[in-house]
Amino acid sequence: MVNCDYLIVGAGIIGLTLAYKLNLKFPDAKIILLEKESQLGLHSSGRNSGVLHSGIYYPEESLKARFCADGAKQMKQFCEENKVPCEAIGKVIIPKVAEDIDYLDVLCERGKNNGAEVELINGCELAKIEPEANAQFDTALYSPNTSVVNPKKVLEELSAKLSSNGVMIFCNSEVQVVDPDKSTVESVGGNKYKYGFLFNTSGFSVDKVAYPFGLVNDYEMLPFKGNYYKLSKACELKFNGLIYPVPDLNVPFLGIHSVKDIQGNIYFGPSAVPAFGRLNYQGLNGFSFSESFKSLSIISRQYLNNIQGFRVYAHNEALQFFKSEFIKAAQVLAPNLRTYDLEKCDKVGIRTQLFNKKEQRLEMDFIIKSTENTMHVLNTVSPGFTSSFAVADYLIKNLPKAFKI
Repeated sequence: MVNCDYLIVGAGIIGLTLAYKLNLKFPDAKIILLEKESQLGLHSSGRNSGVLHSGIYYPEESLKARFCADGAKQMKQFCEENKVPCEAIGKVIIPKVAEDIDYLDVLCERGKNNGAEVELINGCELAKIEPEANAQFDTALYSPNTSVVNPKKVLEELSAKLSSNGVMIFCNSEVQVVDPDKSTVESVGGNKYKYGFLFNTSGFSVDKVAYPFGLVNDYEMLPFKGNYYKLSKACELKFNGLIYPVPDLNVPFLGIHSVKDIQGNIYFGPSAVPAFGRLNYQGLNGFSFSESFKSLSIISRQYLNNIQGFRVYAHNEALQFFKSEFIKAAQVLAPNLRTYDLEKCDKVGIRTQLFNKKEQRLEMDFIIKSTENTMHVLNTVSPGFTSSFAVADYLIKNLPKAFKI
């Protein structure tokens, strides 16, 4: 039995930033992270776009709004201090249809209220910033400070700092047994850990770890797959930063957009289609019959009842499975794109989206649940990476006094 003050299950970006902040605040505390995979960054934390969002999309009262701008600022500072490449390339958000124009005002107000630097610009200004962006409606929202990083480099730097400060990270340590009464956890191989306080930041497995505490009875985890196409090197179109559409504010997805990574590669995506399992990245790899059945059952009900305007959204996403329709969606943003400009690539991600069974809706915000000596971060989908340092601050601030070592 290994004893520790703080046990963190899941060494993704939330787990690592939490351990980093705990170590700074309580340097004498014994901190252990358990990671089920053989290395860090194999899932969402290492596969995300690397975009540090500025906090434009989220209602002011939400946790996402509270965490996003602050998290981005802290992430940029961490990267600067540790020489991790981070570049402010800017983002424009453009209307797809005339009805979207009014939503630009909504997003602009939200962004300003949430601490983001945003401004409405006209078509001429848009053309100077992003010459390929669709300017037919003569307006767009501009976020000049939206930045990009290499997610895996961030994970590597955090991991190295933690290891040098005595924080233990154990890979190949998937949690198999949780005993809330004894405050113990057992991982693969029979390794047992007794914790003072447990943080559950285990991403794809967060509901499974939280289940013994009775915190997820009203929820189901739905995996969605996001596929991308890469801009061909032969393409002569120039993309300076990021081009996003005005999103459907009823669902927690941003729609197909352009992504420029820190290396300068340009991608378009992601789609958001149901995955046949939490690890179903390609073909039938990671296929799970039980997860597929649950997902399709829930999504079918959402479709039939048109909850959150899901029917229109599902139609659009289903069509984008085909490259011809995917291209059409991308051309709404950049009309000069041609089919041969976009190539298949191996960039793919899965987001595990929390579904509220009681209220029959997809959760739009972060969900954090607690017991006497545990906290469970249940729904840190986008902008989870951006918000991670701020989420860590929140978790530590809300520790019961008895567990502030």
